[in-house]
Amino acid sequence: MKEIIVVGCGFSGSILGRKLAEDLNRQVVILEKRSHIGGNMFDELDEHGILIQRYGPHFLNTNNYAIIRFLEQYTNLFPHFTKLLSYIDGQYVRLPFNFLTVQQLVGAENSEILLKKLRRNFKGRDRVPILELVDHTDSDISAYGTLLFEKAYRTYTSKMWGIQPEQIDKYVLERVPMAMNYDERYLNKDFQYLPTQGFTRLFENMLNHPNIKVRLSTDALKLLDLEESTGTIYFEGRPVDCLVYTGAIDELFQKKYGALPYRSLDIRYEYYENLNHVLPSEIISYPQAPGYTRSTEYRKLMLDDSGAHGSVVATEYPLEYNPNSTVGNTPYYPVNTEESDAVYRMYLTEAEKFKSLFLCGRLAEFKYYNMDICIEHALQYFENIKSYLEHEDS
Repeated sequence: MKEIIVVGCGFSGSILGRKLAEDLNRQVVILEKRSHIGGNMFDELDEHGILIQRYGPHFLNTNNYAIIRFLEQYTNLFPHFTKLLSYIDGQYVRLPFNFLTVQQLVGAENSEILLKKLRRNFKGRDRVPILELVDHTDSDISAYGTLLFEKAYRTYTSKMWGIQPEQIDKYVLERVPMAMNYDERYLNKDFQYLPTQGFTRLFENMLNHPNIKVRLSTDALKLLDLEESTGTIYFEGRPVDCLVYTGAIDELFQKKYGALPYRSLDIRYEYYENLNHVLPSEIISYPQAPGYTRSTEYRKLMLDDSGAHGSVVATEYPLEYNPNSTVGNTPYYPVNTEESDAVYRMYLTEAEKFKSLFLCGRLAEFKYYNMDICIEHALQYFENIKSYLEHEDS
């Protein structure tokens, strides 16, 4: 039986690897370029006993309880409703922007008419995208939407993505809509959790299967050969039944159509020895600050911090992804514009020449998946691979 190769050890690769090993009883080799499992969800206890998510904060938020049930096979989860603040004009305001934010930004007395209009015009809706406010026919609603857009969305987006918001896919701007009430939860998802012992433990258990072999610190692109004339994929000189690829698609094809744009992060840490709590919220967004976008105080995300000493704040500085740089050499977010999507489609045409190649995940599909969508998508995508393998075996 030929091995199945999975490139990447984040949620997409790990879920598909586990399903292939367990449901189909196939031998799976997972190749991971980094020295650890878990992809960007990797976390670890630092020297102060604080559980640090090394690639920025991640949370499980979903309306689909099947995702929670699936993950609970591999770890214990505890409810955690993510709450953020944004620092605008010298004050902390609630994020998501909600009715309290209206009062904070325009003043309580001035907010009365606007709040009535928002309730009337968006009756029955929990959240409304910022661009819908900006483009509204009511001048007061449009003016407030424009105020939010210019003070927060434009400034944050231009730092985060390195381009103006008019250039980015509208989906990015709609990820954090305004709450049409006083809801303080960052996302209005029904089920919100964190893993009790961290994400790394979850991945350790998911990958703990006799049919799975994980090879860390391994550059898969140096071991793979895609023969276009026959549509055959080789791994270390041997043909493989299928390749599940979750890395950057442009790198798989040697960037023959040019590099796709991804954003990375330079995360800087500051330890406070004599303070257990530093920030007024677990995460603070800084749309107006020079260079950095947000800070996370990880002690606030721990279910049990009794073994922690002091507190750590991690601050994120976005920058362009550069695989050859010492900083910013990890791709986090695909930059979806009309131009980059057109280049991606050229790479997708290349991929379609190989029937045994399966692209899954944020980097391989060049889509900005949230974690819940990424997990749900991988579980659904498994059925495609299953059908292919069963057809090949018949």
